[in-house]
Amino acid sequence: MKKYFRIYWPFAANQIKSNFVYKGRFYLFILRKFLGMFIYYYLWMAIYASASTQQLGGFTRSEMILYVFMSYTIADMVMVGISSEIGYDVTDGNVAMSLTKPIDYRTRLVFKSLGVMIYRAVVPTLFIWIGLEIYKVSKLGMLMTNPITMTATLVSILLSFFIYIFFDYCFGMLAFVTTYIFGMNIIKNASLNFLTGRLIPISFFPVVLQKIFSFLPFTAMTYVPVMIYLGKYSGVQVLEQLGKQALWVVVLFLLGSFLWKKIEKRIVILGG
Repeated sequence: MKKYFRIYWPFAANQIKSNFVYKGRFYLFILRKFLGMFIYYYLWMAIYASASTQQLGGFTRSEMILYVFMSYTIADMVMVGISSEIGYDVTDGNVAMSLTKPIDYRTRLVFKSLGVMIYRAVVPTLFIWIGLEIYKVSKLGMLMTNPITMTATLVSILLSFFIYIFFDYCFGMLAFVTTYIFGMNIIKNASLNFLTGRLIPISFFPVVLQKIFSFLPFTAMTYVPVMIYLGKYSGVQVLEQLGKQALWVVVLFLLGSFLWKKIEKRIVILGG
């Protein structure tokens, strides 16, 4: 395991370094992130201001404030796409070079994404999370998140990361069939904004759709860790959700391995 980590960790470390080196991209990333969060914040505050009740979809106004910021930051942290890179590798012919190297193609992509996730977890997610804890105690009159809930949330976020990465890897296999997945990536990202609960909490959907979504991996990408953080699950339910996330990690990993074996038999390299 130590040798395995030593081989692939440099891919993650290079991603972390590159994000800090390019200062222009760094500041634009921070600006984009805060603009997006506050757009959602003011939208939901307008909805609550015009509502006749103080609770919508099982969320109070205070809980929705936390949901907006947490869902946005968690989604931005765990949803590090690799399907676009797979698409570029296919069209540019770089995948041919990757297959000749003594490293696993998927593992390299996972570690590169892990580097991006670590960078986003530190800048600015960590500071946003600390700010939220201070805000919920001083302004919203809520209790600080207890260590057990915090730990469960962090474990859930890590599982969410692997769920999305392995899902996106499976999605990226389409690049070997179509050789161009830019348009499909746009559709995928727009769909995931709803399916993961990033834009609208799953509890706002009809009960039938909620049950359907509960059997799919998408809610495990963003909605589950946020709900754990807000204390919407009991102790047993938290364990059930973490178990479901772990199951999806295994299922999507195996599915990716199966698809790769099928794709290997019909790989067509363009360019290079």
